[in-house]
Amino acid sequence: MTPPLAPVKDVWVYLSASPLLWLTLTLAAYLFAFALYRRSRFNPLVNPVAISIALLVTLLWATRSDYATYFEGAQFVHFLLGPATVALAVPLAEHAGKLKRAWFALSMGLAVGVAVAVVSAVLIAWLLGASPVTLASLAPKSVTTPVAMGISEKIGGLPSLTAVSVVLTGIIGATLGRFVFDALRVRSWAARGFAIGLAAHGQGVARAFVVSQEAGAFAGLAMGLTALVTALVVPWLAPWLIALLT
Repeated sequence: MTPPLAPVKDVWVYLSASPLLWLTLTLAAYLFAFALYRRSRFNPLVNPVAISIALLVTLLWATRSDYATYFEGAQFVHFLLGPATVALAVPLAEHAGKLKRAWFALSMGLAVGVAVAVVSAVLIAWLLGASPVTLASLAPKSVTTPVAMGISEKIGGLPSLTAVSVVLTGIIGATLGRFVFDALRVRSWAARGFAIGLAAHGQGVARAFVVSQEAGAFAGLAMGLTALVTALVVPWLAPWLIALLT
């Protein structure tokens, strides 16, 4: 006798082979998570990225689907990261005047921010007993995923581990950034946006645009510049630092 759930399992096996299924589920998970985010009046603790990731991971685990199968369908979302990043230049152009006046402060903040992001990640992981490969994987955690994975591979890290650390960094930064800025009494939208874009890349930028167009514009600028500087600096800084510690 055929088990009652057998037909359902057969249908799932058939559907899961279609890339469109995972793309649809990814979009559905995010739309559901964003609806919760909106109902919470955009409370940063109700992070839509974290919620949608939790939903998708639970679904993958429950259906015993591997990541390669999932990514075959969801890679279109990954592809859109590039055009979305370029589109951030539009709101930035509207604040070009303020950007020119603050170029020195932004440059200093960028230099210090990139150095602290790399050194603190490697040093804390080393103190916790991480291996050299793990240290290399964590070094570029504060830049957008495609750039971070490329840097990680170049310096001997694991791109998959880097991707996870990037996502976690973005979630933590986007969730806690507001409370840190309030505690430090940082009132400037430009300063708040630049800091969150530098530390929390794309998710920080998304959060910044929710609260202020000006903050979002400066967050987008910080994300792009951080990726550029990190790509230039980390390939020689991280190996030197790791060799010094180990």
